[in-house]
Amino acid sequence: MNRVEGHDKVTGRALYSAEYPAEGVAYCYPVQSEFARARITGVDASAALAMPGVLAVLSSEDPPELGEDVTGELALFQHREVAYRGQLVAAVVADTYENARAAARAVVVSYEPEPHDVRLRDDHPGLYKPDKVNPDYPADTEKGDVAAGLAEAAATIDVTYTTPVMHNNPMEPHASVAMWSGDGELTVHDSTQGASADRDMIAQALGVPPERVRVVARHVGGGFGSKGTARPNSVLAAVAARAVGRPVKVALTRRQMYDVTGYRTPTIQRVRAGVDAAGRLLALEHEVAEQSSTLVEFAEQTATPARVMYATPALRTAHRLVRLDVATPSWMRAPGECPGMYALESAMDELAVAAGLDPIELRVTNEPDAEPESGMPFSSRNLVACLREGARRFGWDERDPSPGIRRQGRWLIGTGVAASTYPARRRPSQASAAVEDGGYVVKIAAADIGTGARTALTRIAADALGADPAVVRVELGDSDLPYAPLAGGSMGTASWGSAVTMACEDLVRGDGKQGFADTTEAVGAAAKLATHAFGAQFAEVRVDADTGEVRISRMLGVFAAGRIIDETLARSQFIGGMTMGIGMALMEETITDLEFGGFVNHDLAQYHVPVNADIERIEAVWIDEDDDRLNPMGAKGIGEIGIVGTAAAVANAVYHATGRRVRDLPITPAKLI
Repeated sequence: MNRVEGHDKVTGRALYSAEYPAEGVAYCYPVQSEFARARITGVDASAALAMPGVLAVLSSEDPPELGEDVTGELALFQHREVAYRGQLVAAVVADTYENARAAARAVVVSYEPEPHDVRLRDDHPGLYKPDKVNPDYPADTEKGDVAAGLAEAAATIDVTYTTPVMHNNPMEPHASVAMWSGDGELTVHDSTQGASADRDMIAQALGVPPERVRVVARHVGGGFGSKGTARPNSVLAAVAARAVGRPVKVALTRRQMYDVTGYRTPTIQRVRAGVDAAGRLLALEHEVAEQSSTLVEFAEQTATPARVMYATPALRTAHRLVRLDVATPSWMRAPGECPGMYALESAMDELAVAAGLDPIELRVTNEPDAEPESGMPFSSRNLVACLREGARRFGWDERDPSPGIRRQGRWLIGTGVAASTYPARRRPSQASAAVEDGGYVVKIAAADIGTGARTALTRIAADALGADPAVVRVELGDSDLPYAPLAGGSMGTASWGSAVTMACEDLVRGDGKQGFADTTEAVGAAAKLATHAFGAQFAEVRVDADTGEVRISRMLGVFAAGRIIDETLARSQFIGGMTMGIGMALMEETITDLEFGGFVNHDLAQYHVPVNADIERIEAVWIDEDDDRLNPMGAKGIGEIGIVGTAAAVANAVYHATGRRVRDLPITPAKLI
């Protein structure tokens, strides 16, 4: 299928949040803190209020009325304490964007600065064990005797890896248009990954019933997790609209997004492992240090992949968190698995070298019969098949394992491999289906964030109805539609598709005119199985022997992700994930300003991401995997697994090319010379 919304997008008829027309719309521009930790002693808005077109200035001088339960960055102007540089401390509402921006510069905020701490380190005295890690995993797990296993091992490693702050950078910036009706109902056109959840969070922040809030997000230009929860722009638009009595638009700049829409926490990861003479793991330990803000505890689940991947009699994972004077980290594509598997799969490569084993054979040797930490059976697990098929396609059998010996002119050549995994989740969802105008209309509050959800759900509905997809229309992106979980955690298609399938089946079994489904009971009754997608990534790199420049000559990903609903959409997701993983490996890094707090490189001129010229040959394939115990479609999520193993595959290839192991991402020329 072609994308069902493709024509609307290429002709400009698809409206994104900032583009929705609103009569008499005003514009709101935020004022941000210049300090990482301080107390606001006063806000002088007199000069701003005297400027042309200014309608209002919002600040802690006269805090807007919000709900009792509002917390974190959504508690706009409720307190005088500053928790991080870039925090919103005031906002100007004016008749034009330009007038609002100019007046924001005229607002004078006085502070009492305090010493700040913005640096994560593994010996920080504030490190502690959180009660849980995202979304609800235990912070630590332990089985067997790791120390004894390491002591008995024929080959061991004890290595530390670091990953930097990284930012999501969706193509569409965060923006909101809010308007109140005369009877106190609020409509927000928001750039969000989930209209239902966004509505609930905005309602809670404002202290109004959720049924009086409507969120519309028909088209969303990417999110990568940064739009998975309500952000300050959504609440700011609502309180500003209420203050001036007319619709208000808030459109964050790219630089503002770096401060207030989340980021991937930096990590410090220590991995210890040991194998016997046959290459069987005797012990594996994965410890992580990461950061959160003083406002909200967000603990990324970085070490959890070690609980899933390999069989070992002794396994320990641990997370430690420190609260710093920084913005709150959040979800970024494959939170937990992405940085965690970089460390684990790099460590497996180092362990293979230490033991004199092929990296693929080491992984195959330690393939588990059940999930290592929980002992639960897998619904399906085809990692070995991915590794074998990838090795065949990539020509792995021709590889000389010795590092630093292959050259093509000035280029050093190397290849690397890494495994990948991501949970196959499903959440309760609702959907309706009805006969309308000679066809069918399916309604669900799902989100299409550029992944092709409309197209996938159209195909799923058509299959369930036994109809041509051309006569099926899917409506989504509106919180007034049947409830749906957000597009995130690789659970969208599985969750929404289950509800759509059941609603369509209800229509067919019933009166043939309409059907409805709520999957809450079905999801709750699902079998207790370990459900994960798996994959293997292969990379060939060349490294300039003089400059340290790294180029990716080819990249291959082989995945086992259940039934593939649409091959074109799936290939796009896999390739997009791997491209993002290449960026993680070689260039993505947000630098924290230790002296002043905040971030130094907060725009796309200085935060580098891969472009077409960086991607030469990239291929994504999948194996047939029949898993009928997951959901009605037998599908696993594919939005995140592509990124998970890529950085490690590239890092392992760089080592193979140069003989130099870089353990601190990104791998830049300066670290290789």
